Amino acid sequence: MGRITRRGFVAGTAAALGGLAAAGPALAAGRGGPQQKPLRATAERRDGARDFRGVWLATVANRDWPSRPGLTAEAQRAELLTLLDQAQERRLNAVLLQVRPTADALWPSPYEPWSAWLTGVQGQDPGWDPLGTAVQEAHQRGLELHAWFNPYRIATHDDPSRLVPTHPARVHPDWVVSYGGRLHYNPGLPEVRSFVQDAVLDAVRRYDVDGVHFDDYFYPYPVAGQRFDDDAAYARYGADFPDRAAWRRDNIDLLVRETGARIKEANGRVRFGISPFGVWRNRATDQRGSATTAGIEAYDDLHADTRTWVREGWIDYICPQLYWNIGFAPADYAVLVPWWDEVARGTGVDLYLGEALYKAGASGQPAAWQDPAELSRHLTLAQDYGTVRGHCFFAAQDVAEDPIGAMARVVADHYPPSPSPSPSRGRDLDRP
Repeated sequence: MGRITRRGFVAGTAAALGGLAAAGPALAAGRGGPQQKPLRATAERRDGARDFRGVWLATVANRDWPSRPGLTAEAQRAELLTLLDQAQERRLNAVLLQVRPTADALWPSPYEPWSAWLTGVQGQDPGWDPLGTAVQEAHQRGLELHAWFNPYRIATHDDPSRLVPTHPARVHPDWVVSYGGRLHYNPGLPEVRSFVQDAVLDAVRRYDVDGVHFDDYFYPYPVAGQRFDDDAAYARYGADFPDRAAWRRDNIDLLVRETGARIKEANGRVRFGISPFGVWRNRATDQRGSATTAGIEAYDDLHADTRTWVREGWIDYICPQLYWNIGFAPADYAVLVPWWDEVARGTGVDLYLGEALYKAGASGQPAAWQDPAELSRHLTLAQDYGTVRGHCFFAAQDVAEDPIGAMARVVADHYPPSPSPSPSRGRDLDRP
């Protein structure tokens, strides 16, 4: 299967900014267990804590790892360790490993089957524990390991019969909504929300993970001409809300608030973070919104009230996907950074910025993305905003391949060698 982008499974991704398609798309571990300002080193924050230097490592569709399903356990492990080595060599300090890409698992979960992205066969034991190994090996390299979960995506197809017979989606077909050629759990069902949290908490309790990470998929991205059929759930649970959209937002708010509370109850050191779509709302829609003209707004289209999650302190960090270049008028990186800085200011929630490394040098991207210095300029700009505590790059294979040297430029300009490269594990306990 060909390489995919961060949102490659979303129908109509290229139209996510309305009429702006030309801008581009957005065996060792135990089982179970235009002029640049002068640059300053960003390795250390003014408060002494380390900046977050993360990389997403995607497993869905074998985007980053494994390179294909069905490799031997030894080959899978070797590939994973190579990616961890490369993250360390690039002076990163955190890896966000996708461990639940499609309502499945990269550890021996009692709730969901082994992921088919490992063996090619859903439910088949790969013969090792990828998550356990990743935690152990990441920590040996001074890297944090954040377990990345997709809450509601069941499959990248719409045929339930292709799921293993014991899959919860087949056991509970009433939990499932088919939309956009894919299967999704229905966020409007309390039993689904509880199940998703149980699946996440199993990994938190079993492993020494540093964080739990959700991506940008809540209610699915809109597909033209289709509707997400949650009529029955809305009829049963939505009576107290002014409209369906308000009810849907409350469903996602509950997921976020409850998940954060349960993580802290299970292990107070584990941090909970989310990487939402980069535009909460446009200013034309809401005066509190950003000066953007995006065709997708997280609040209205994904029913994800990302601003509230930060303002209420329900999460430990927010990592908005700011996948646009400086000067891209409809969603300018230089406009969105100060907007998010203002949102996070005074909340105690760390702000990390999601960076579109995958666009650097990519065919069809605007001229800005053909310049190896574009991403480095992002980090330089962000230095002026005190709540920005780091950056995260999409994704691991792009860190490894770095076709035009954009990542190398970031490292040279912003990530100097450090005598003590270990990350700040547990720093949330000291955060004001």
